[in-house]
Amino acid sequence: MPFYKNIFPLLLLLICAMFSCKNRVQYKSPSGYDLNKPEKFVLNNSLHEISGISFLNGNTNDIFAIEDEDGKLYSYTLSNGNISKLKFGKKGDYEDVTVLDNNSFIVLRSDGSLFKFPVSAIGTEKADSVQEYKNILPAGEYEGLAAADDKLFALCKNCPGDKGKKEVSVYTVQQDSSTALSVSNSFKIDISMVQTKGEREKFNPSGIAKHPLTKEWFIISSVNKLLVVLDEQWKVKEYFSIDPSLFNQPEGITFNNNGDLYISNEGAAGAATILLFRYHKQ
Repeated sequence: MPFYKNIFPLLLLLICAMFSCKNRVQYKSPSGYDLNKPEKFVLNNSLHEISGISFLNGNTNDIFAIEDEDGKLYSYTLSNGNISKLKFGKKGDYEDVTVLDNNSFIVLRSDGSLFKFPVSAIGTEKADSVQEYKNILPAGEYEGLAAADDKLFALCKNCPGDKGKKEVSVYTVQQDSSTALSVSNSFKIDISMVQTKGEREKFNPSGIAKHPLTKEWFIISSVNKLLVVLDEQWKVKEYFSIDPSLFNQPEGITFNNNGDLYISNEGAAGAATILLFRYHKQ
């Protein structure tokens, strides 16, 4: 067979690949970020269902994560991919994790229950002093939890009071003098300016985090494939469609002290990932 008949299909494939890359859709990004160019960490099967992420004491080498099947807190070392785990509860639908006052891990279960245990448990196989606050939040489905200003903010994905409305309920949880948790306040986020597409007309938030420098709130939505940015007073400033080829199933979101943005994706049909977007102050 002539040589050119062998090489032609390869050339055609190369040209198509180059053309595809050149014409790939570029998604708009929040100020200081490029959501089209992440650094990617591919996770192993133990974190295939990763659903929440957080840092501790500004240490950006180890990121703490949960997945939505087992009651285990995972520590993932970004530099080498090492994973360790700490058991804190039974099997359940766990959705997010955050750190309160640099002393306690707080894990959110989808039914509105919270699990609190000390950071000193890191390095052991099982947390002994776990406090469970069963259904501390009103009836609903919850996926987002963030700690800021000595408080916890729980974001409702589906709450009866939000049904048919362009708003999302947020509940504030605080510690008392004995470090017990209780709901102290609630309010609504007006999301009327956020336009959703397709079958999911209602906005369904998956995760929340507060930017350490700008003090803005970032909310990720997996089903809507959106990133929403709010000001410090919880008013929507802007929102961004995100690339489904990068954000397969975004469930977790957090920042390091420099403002670098981390978003975790459940594996679904592929591998779970953590995507890192470096912050460049404008």
